[in-house]
Amino acid sequence: MSETTYSIGEGPATRVSLSLPEGTAEAIRARVGKREFSAFIATAVERELRGQVLDEYLADYEGRKGPISEQARQKARQVFDEVFAEEFQWPATS
Repeated sequence: MSETTYSIGEGPATRVSLSLPEGTAEAIRARVGKREFSAFIATAVERELRGQVLDEYLADYEGRKGPISEQARQKARQVFDEVFAEEFQWPATS
């Protein structure tokens, strides 16, 4: 039986248990309402995962080519966001 691999932000919804400080949960509810709570959390987690993928790429690049400037790092982040936004797909997590 083959197992489907989904990229960040893809696939059917799955239920998970999540513990947050009450103040954080209240702030989310106040900002987006009870009905959009899960969507808010999913978006935040996806953004964090994408940032980690980019950080891993930049660390690998620097390991191979040497340090890059902050300006180049910001440009890479912008390009990375644009390319994957156009493709509507992010790499699968490993």
